[in-house]
Amino acid sequence: MPNVACCASSKESQIQSQRRRYRAPTGAANAVSYHARRHCGIWRGRRRRLSKSFALLLESLRHIHNPDFGWVIFRRTYPEIKNEGGLWDDASDIFPLVNGKPSETTLEWDFPGGAKGKFAHMQHEKDKYSWQGSQICFIGFDEATHFTRSQVFYMISRNRSTCGVKPYMRLTFNPDADSWVKKFFSPWVDEDWPEDDRAKSGEIRWFVIEGDLLHWLPKDGMYPNEQYPFAKSVTFIEADIYDNPKLLEKDPGYLANLHALPLVERERLLHKNWKIRAEGGNKFKKHWFPVLDDIPDDIEKVVRYWDFAATEETPANSQRDGPDYTASVKLGRRKPGAFPRYVVLDATWDRHSPGKVEEMVKNIASQDGRACPIYFEEEGGASGKSNTFNFRVRVLEGYEAHGVRSTGSKEVRANTFSSQAEAGNVAVLRAHWNSGYFGFLEPFPSAKVHDDPVDASSGAMEQLFLTVDAREHIAALQQRVQLAQQRGGTRA
Repeated sequence: MPNVACCASSKESQIQSQRRRYRAPTGAANAVSYHARRHCGIWRGRRRRLSKSFALLLESLRHIHNPDFGWVIFRRTYPEIKNEGGLWDDASDIFPLVNGKPSETTLEWDFPGGAKGKFAHMQHEKDKYSWQGSQICFIGFDEATHFTRSQVFYMISRNRSTCGVKPYMRLTFNPDADSWVKKFFSPWVDEDWPEDDRAKSGEIRWFVIEGDLLHWLPKDGMYPNEQYPFAKSVTFIEADIYDNPKLLEKDPGYLANLHALPLVERERLLHKNWKIRAEGGNKFKKHWFPVLDDIPDDIEKVVRYWDFAATEETPANSQRDGPDYTASVKLGRRKPGAFPRYVVLDATWDRHSPGKVEEMVKNIASQDGRACPIYFEEEGGASGKSNTFNFRVRVLEGYEAHGVRSTGSKEVRANTFSSQAEAGNVAVLRAHWNSGYFGFLEPFPSAKVHDDPVDASSGAMEQLFLTVDAREHIAALQQRVQLAQQRGGTRA
């Protein structure tokens, strides 16, 4: 990731150099006094009307005297750029003051020193590929929660330049409990993040990405180093409506407007609430699940259920972060009388090609052992039967494996698992995957969050219930046979 540091200031600032004529409103970031160091930065505004979009525009003017400097600022859709009072309108107020010349048909701006800038949208997931081969020194994402993680991280590869300015990025956003942004900024905004590793506003943290996983590096290290030569840094700046006293002075009714918002929006935009959700969250609660430090010694049955990804690409206009996951859950059932009766022993979710998925399934089956039956969802039609045959005969030869046709909606299928969890009858084995697993369960059902691990959990619970029913049915038949024999009968 490109390097830069971000800072937000509530002090009134003056645009320097050729921008001396323009006075930035209080609450906007100081476009000159940004301390541009060797850190990758992500800008964030916590509540509305902090002028975070305005500050993004000011940032684009920082290097306009460099003839090779170029920038692009993204919104998810074209109307969001051109709407009344949107980015284009604000730019049309600011940029002419430094002699910027617009091209409304292409949404571009040219500046006297030779620098160029452009506003662009990325409505569909595939639109990111239209930027292949681009070299952009400064990239901004306005309202980053509207984009997918893969769109933003793909553009990191385009954030390069030989103009003499170190490439950098800025993101603006408001709280959203189900967005990839919260997951990425967990050290700053996740209340469940370990207290000794929490980051303060403006604190710089370093991370590495291995495969599709992000790893935060220890706070006391010096990076990049020999062990982590590709470590990247990021910072997070919080701000609120009270950092903009000029706005409150000029429009005292605006604060009352925020207080009049519906609960979810009011909590997000006024009270910095990163946990509240507008939808979902009614099937699972984290506090329902007891956490066990060890595997109970009275487990009588274990199954692993797989939910295979339906597609390798993200559907157009999807609100979710990237394509579906191939997910699995290993669920154990304890002997009668034990409480909680069920234990989630393992959960996985990955994005791989079909060949890699087969390799992963086989490896995990080997780790689970032959005593753990394997179930997976079988899609409808001939292709589903063919896939089941392939896994049973070739991939999982020697293991007990079954394809299962799903019936009913995902929400209906989750009811059994949900009701058992609400009763406190489902525990979770303490492990590194716990936080991510609950990150899928708690929002469900949500259009913004993948439900693959939920489907895998529901499927595993269903199979354990079916095996209970079958065993009890057989036991009942055996009892009837014994009674019949005792009476000298021949019928069961």
